[in-house]
This record gives sequence, C-alpha cells and structure tokens, in this order.
Amino acid sequence: MKVALHLVRARQARLAALLEQHGYLPIAELCQRFAISEATARRDLAALASERKVTRTRGGAFGPLDDFNQGFASFEARRRRAAAAKLRIARAAHARIKPGTTVFLDAGTTLFVLATLLRREPVAGLRVVTNSLPIAESLGGIDAYEVHLLGGRFLDRQSVLLGPEAGVAAGRWRFETAFLGAEGLTPAGLWNSSPDVVAFQRSVLRSAAIAYVCLDAGKLGHATEYRLADWEDRWRLLTSARPTQLSSRGISEKIRRGRVDFA
Repeated sequence: MKVALHLVRARQARLAALLEQHGYLPIAELCQRFAISEATARRDLAALASERKVTRTRGGAFGPLDDFNQGFASFEARRRRAAAAKLRIARAAHARIKPGTTVFLDAGTTLFVLATLLRREPVAGLRVVTNSLPIAESLGGIDAYEVHLLGGRFLDRQSVLLGPEAGVAAGRWRFETAFLGAEGLTPAGLWNSSPDVVAFQRSVLRSAAIAYVCLDAGKLGHATEYRLADWEDRWRLLTSARPTQLSSRGISEKIRRGRVDFA
C-alpha cells in the first residue's frame, strides 16, 4: 500500500532529527526505530542526502553536524593558516572592544588569536560569551572576565558547541559587540558551508548591536552553498585584505559605503 506523501515527509523529518541528535546510526537501527523496511530506509536517506540534511555512509548515515565535524578542516589544522593576517585582524578587533561590555567571540581560529590577545592585554569588566572551548579555556581563569559558554552538541575536531540549543542560547543574550568568522565573501555577501553554523551565526547577528566579520584575504571571492548574510544585513567587515584586493573582487562599493574596516 502506498503511503501518503505528507506521512513520508514527516517520517523523514523525524529521521533527520534523530541523526542530528545521535550523530551516526546504522540502517538496521533506523529500520527498528521507525518500523520500516531496509529499502524504505535507504529511500528516505537518499531523499535527505539530496537535500543535504544527512550524509550517507556504507550501512548508515551521519547527521549534518557530524558531516561538518569530520569533513571540515580541524581547529588545530586551521590555526596554522595565515597566521600573520589573523594576528593583524585580532589586534584591530581588540581595539574595538570597550571595557564593561558583553561581547561574543565565534569559534574560528582568528577569534582564538583575539582571545590570546585579551589574555595578555585584559579589557576590564568584560563579559565574554562563546561556543568555543579553546576560547573559554583561554579566558576562563582571568579575573577581569566573566566567561559564559553556550550549550549545544560538542564537536570534538572543531572544539565547538553547535546545534539548535546553541542558537537558542545565543538568542537570549544581547551583545554590544560580536566577532564572527566566515568561509567566504563575495559581492552577494558572506558564506559558510554548514547550515548549522549559519543558523547559529544568524542568531548571534540578531542579538548584536554591532557585529564584525573577521576575514583574511584568502576568503575573498569564495562562495559556498549557504549564505550567512547579504550586505544589507547589520554587520561590518574587518579584514587584512587591501582595498585593491576588495575592488578586484567587486566589493569596492562596500568600501565607499563605509562597511569595511581594514586591519
């Protein structure tokens, strides 16, 4: 008997949510949990994979957070890239932090460099909110700071807490300043490859009076599948790139509009 389409889609939505919660599940367990055949489970996974909601493997599937955690370069690997540019951006970001305010630091490696500067050169009375374990550990023992770590699912290779819980937690805060990272920048806006990261960062953007997106020149001209924000949204670019590099990528108009700060 053919099952109604709305029931199939509802089952697939529950399956995707289960994989997001558990990470990896084998097909045999999915069949048992949903009382479906192996052929039906494979069809559901194929449909979800085509929508990039899960990643199929031999004998099972990963949820989207696991795909990001395993497929994206690890935190340690990314720390070694463009070190000089990250330090320049971090110094410029440090100069924009005012004493006695609440700031958000994203989980990127440039923001980890900012955390190391804040450790060496404290800003009095700062309340720091982050979803990055390395940043929380770096700043947690300093008397000048009150550090808050947002809850969510722990992704070991990225040293980050993510997922719907982290986005909800970010939405409860009001940040005077937020510092974010992204994977790419084009005339159409900012880009990241994970829908979970994008959803979380949008929550932060909504909660921030001013948000700086910190990018080195290597991110220019790169677009991924998911757009984080367009140029009409409320954020400023903080970059180590030169004006000529931005102009060559079609972003000169944003410089004229005062949307770019140079490190």
